[in-house]
Amino acid sequence: MRKFLLSSLILLMIQIGYAQTLPTPDQFLGYALGTQFTPYYRVLAYYEAVAAVTPNMQLIQYGTTYEGRPLMLAILSSAENTGKIEQIRQHNIDIANGTGKPAAGDPAIVWLSYNVHGNEAVSTEASMITLYMLANKANTQQQEWLKNVVVLIDPCLNPDGRERYVNFYNQVHTRYADPLLFAREHNEPWPGGRANHYYFDLNRDWAWQTQVESQQRVVQYSRWMPQVHVDFHEQSIDAPYYFAPAAEPFHDIIKPWQRSMQMLIGKNNARYFDQEGWLYFTKEFFDMFYPSYGDTYPTYNGAIGMTYEQGGGGRAGLAGLKQDGDTLTLSQRIAHHRTTGLSTIEIASQESAQLLKEFSKYFYDAVHTPDGPYLSYVVKAAGNNEKLASLGALLNKNGIRFGYGAAVGKANGFNYFNGKTENFTIDKEDMVISAAQARSNLLKVLFEPDSRLSDSVTYDITAWSLPYAYGLQTYALRQLLTPAKDSLQTTVNTALVATRPYAYLARWNSIKDVRFLSALLQKRIRVRYAEGDFMAGGKTFPAGTLIITRSGNEAANGQFDEQVVHLANTYKTTLDAVATGFVEKGVDFGSEKVRFIKPVRVAVVMGEGVSSLAAGEVWHFFEQQINYPLTVVDIKQLPAINWKALDVLILPDGNYRYLSDKDISNKLRDWINAGGKLIVMQEALAQIASLDWGIHLKKTEEDKEEKKDDYTLLKSYANREREGVKQAIPGAIYKVQLDNTHPLAFGFPAVYYTLKQDSRIYDYLEDGGWNVGIIKKDNYLSGFVGTETRKKLKDGLLFGVKEMGEGRIVMMADDPLFRSFWENGKLLFGNALFMVW
Repeated sequence: MRKFLLSSLILLMIQIGYAQTLPTPDQFLGYALGTQFTPYYRVLAYYEAVAAVTPNMQLIQYGTTYEGRPLMLAILSSAENTGKIEQIRQHNIDIANGTGKPAAGDPAIVWLSYNVHGNEAVSTEASMITLYMLANKANTQQQEWLKNVVVLIDPCLNPDGRERYVNFYNQVHTRYADPLLFAREHNEPWPGGRANHYYFDLNRDWAWQTQVESQQRVVQYSRWMPQVHVDFHEQSIDAPYYFAPAAEPFHDIIKPWQRSMQMLIGKNNARYFDQEGWLYFTKEFFDMFYPSYGDTYPTYNGAIGMTYEQGGGGRAGLAGLKQDGDTLTLSQRIAHHRTTGLSTIEIASQESAQLLKEFSKYFYDAVHTPDGPYLSYVVKAAGNNEKLASLGALLNKNGIRFGYGAAVGKANGFNYFNGKTENFTIDKEDMVISAAQARSNLLKVLFEPDSRLSDSVTYDITAWSLPYAYGLQTYALRQLLTPAKDSLQTTVNTALVATRPYAYLARWNSIKDVRFLSALLQKRIRVRYAEGDFMAGGKTFPAGTLIITRSGNEAANGQFDEQVVHLANTYKTTLDAVATGFVEKGVDFGSEKVRFIKPVRVAVVMGEGVSSLAAGEVWHFFEQQINYPLTVVDIKQLPAINWKALDVLILPDGNYRYLSDKDISNKLRDWINAGGKLIVMQEALAQIASLDWGIHLKKTEEDKEEKKDDYTLLKSYANREREGVKQAIPGAIYKVQLDNTHPLAFGFPAVYYTLKQDSRIYDYLEDGGWNVGIIKKDNYLSGFVGTETRKKLKDGLLFGVKEMGEGRIVMMADDPLFRSFWENGKLLFGNALFMVW
């Protein structure tokens, strides 16, 4: 204890000593950068120390992570610019709105983002030396740059993930850095530090903003709208440094000046790397297509967005032995990121006038002459007001303006759902989006019906169109429409309390309804659902409609009506009240075909072999989407699980070696037979299919035939990437035919749109099974699919329910919760959880 107090006192004295002078990172931290990983709280302390002695620097907290760590942003420029920083920011926003014009001497804005992947931990270390170089008045060259630029530095986009990695490494590394990659310090335990608290990849979340870190960061990004944005990363330890220009495919919305500016910055980076003899590469692997990266999202918002990748990552530690025999050190990695960061600022300073000129033209053209064939989009409400509201919330987060209704009732446009151009009617509740707005290019990317690839070798999913992701019928129009209304009136159910009805009814068609049901169940309010359509009070209600009767809810102590109505208003659910359980069509509320929804005890399996991303999606769904209790079970505890304590077990995508253990698989089967429900997804489903449980992967004729030794085996080594993509499906949209009379498909029309990421489909279930979602031979819609894979994706099962004794297996060949942005899939998962029994 005495030693700890003495160390703290010494550290305090050091910090007081630096109160009036700018400390280097080494001086402040008490060790040389690159000799250990710096905990996040000490990184922030250094930023605070620099801000305290740097008049031309501001340091703001813009948010907080799930685990309570602050998210910070440093703002640096010249003294003159700092004195009018708010004026500069607001003028830049006017330019980004298409209403302002740059003036002579206006500074460009450069945003440097570090450590979005937590175990790519070098970049936060590099941010400290970059900050020092910019803040140090003795660095005359950097001070000249700051006259022409405002630099924003986010030292760590993912503090929770980074701390997971740093805590691991600092606890296990040996006194002398061990470069051997099989050493413990080079091998993180599951789930690793890459992702955030909920195991989401924040570098795939810029557009979707499903995570609090992204939501808060993009608010700040939209307040500044930089001309240049750099996202600092790490890749495999043996890879040289990567910087822009990026690889094909480039999305066709990207402007020639954005590509040429990437080239200019890349050449300047190369100049510095050439001087040092450092290896690097460009124009490979890292493309500019998927819209939710830290390079593409800024690019689709008018900036020069770039990814910089240093070799290393979580494997590298303080020192790692590469295959070429050289040892890569943390100090070297820091030097590389520092160099590219400063080099980028240098070019932005030199080209600030040109950057602002092109940036201004980008948004002026977006408002006045929007790119692309479609000038408006109409999203049909068709009774899906809750889904429409969810889409509206996403558009608002991205600065995309919209309204409702239009001056014309009749219109002609491309129908996303059938691929035809046809006449249709615009109703007052339909969403209308004009492409003549500042964020027009981002709008086009998010709504494009089919993604056009200039190169089939891609880094991520190749289709994401929001009409399919939300399951909302949409029309793209070649004429410009102006919405008639900015918003629609929200339904309030309070007046229903006074009626004291026999039952409340709530239609079931969106994730908001799942949230409402979750809240009811946790208030111990009994809920039922109708197996089929019915008519009550002169209105037609579809299968799946929630029925909340007064009978059976006496335990509410006279507060039944108030509780139900309050929760409906909280979750924006429209209620209908009926005075009788005697319906006009269909079955009465006391029928056995009106099923009771029981509160279920749910567990999800996580741990070694399970995809952390897939497991995190499930975890996030329960805690942040529907606020329902969830037990997390480590995969190692499966042999000791108390099966009687669970109603539902979820196996996300992953490799479950325990399923090959006959004793464990038999216990799982016995639990299902006794009434348990297994929700099994993607690769986990393929493993279940290897058991003798009546579920089988579909084999194509090509799979069944014996491979022949013919000339088709003779392939060019130089074309190996192109040969590989014949089997690929990085993420494409397919149409799924639904049996929406089954509870798994309640709330859906006859079609669901799935994001397909592998070639697996299943044989149709025979006795004791329900083929709820099937894929036919012509169901492809959008995105890249290799020729060999496309042949396989036809006439098979994707979503189904296998009955086993008193229990059920819910089969999900695709991930309906993918990155939490595939909004329509959340209702499908909600059905699997609450409706299927």
